[in-house]
Amino acid sequence: MSISLPSIGARVSSLFAGHFFGFGLFLPFFPVVLGFRGLSAAEIGFILGAGTILRIAASPALSNLSDRTGQRRLSVLVYSLTGALFLTLFFVPGSSSLLAVAVIGYMVMNAPIVPLSDAYALDVQRNTGADYARMRLWGSAGFVLANLVGGALAAAGTSWIIVLAIVAASLATGAVAMSLPRQERADHGQTSGAAPVATPFRSVWFWPVIAVLGLFQASHAAFYGFGTLYWQAMAVPDFVIGGLWAVGVLAEIALFTVAGKLAQRFDPPVFLIAAGVAAVLRWGLFPFADTLATMAALQLLHGLSFGAAHLGGVAILAKVVPSRWGGTGQGLLATSIGIQMAVGLSLCGALYDINPDWPFHLMAVVSLAGTLIMLALTPLVRRRMA
Repeated sequence: MSISLPSIGARVSSLFAGHFFGFGLFLPFFPVVLGFRGLSAAEIGFILGAGTILRIAASPALSNLSDRTGQRRLSVLVYSLTGALFLTLFFVPGSSSLLAVAVIGYMVMNAPIVPLSDAYALDVQRNTGADYARMRLWGSAGFVLANLVGGALAAAGTSWIIVLAIVAASLATGAVAMSLPRQERADHGQTSGAAPVATPFRSVWFWPVIAVLGLFQASHAAFYGFGTLYWQAMAVPDFVIGGLWAVGVLAEIALFTVAGKLAQRFDPPVFLIAAGVAAVLRWGLFPFADTLATMAALQLLHGLSFGAAHLGGVAILAKVVPSRWGGTGQGLLATSIGIQMAVGLSLCGALYDINPDWPFHLMAVVSLAGTLIMLALTPLVRRRMA
């Protein structure tokens, strides 16, 4: 790549920031926007549920299409622009069916953007020595900023601005993607005319690994689905709840800041084992945290339970999946997370109605299982990474 390291690092950081700013507006606030358009809770649930299912399916399919063409940055541009185009249907007068097309189309076209961005950033790290984690942290920063902006705009009179901001973020993501240098199609070390580098996708060992990588992220299902409701039931003020969510993301950013140095001493399986131990503590103690100080202390563990799991997972895939198929590998990880998260949310919803503490106990058990499985798989993973 001919562009200097600071330039390409800043552009990849902007790619993450732009996408996650839009996602940070969509995820928490779009149900509210749909409510202001007159949709019922059942209609909103159906639209978002259908979008989630199709998003899970679309992530590896669209990522693989990008890998096959060797046009990763062009794919991000096309997917971003198409997603923005779908969302503009929100402003066209029509029925709830048209709104469903707008929302589901946006969700599907956004599905491969993070996997492809991760794959591109990991190639940048491999080729230039740039720090993936320091580039990725700007996605977390964009998400936090979007939460603050969306909270100020989530009212009936200004909710349409949220939609415009999401469209603008999609357009900006595509524009940044096309400002990046084109990557070589061949894998490092593969000469012209050489046999294609084998992928692990047809290997039996790969699927337990991708499943356990997804399990670490899916262990957050209880918190993502019911953490705010749990705190509200404890009479925690909404502005404090917002602060607690921010503490978790700030802890994640802090880990991303120093992760490059940590990676020089610890390999990816160690990151995952640390994430699992932190998750066991976090979810096991979550129902017993009855003061603001203890709640905030447990939120600090998000830096490990999410951040270390994410860094360990993408690093393992970067080692075992050839660069050319990096988008497909990251897309399969996103699908693994999505499927297990959906199952986790369903189970946690049933348990929450019986006893609000039980979903978090279940997540502690899931985290313990993931940690033990990772310990068992570590020798295999290290061999495959080598």
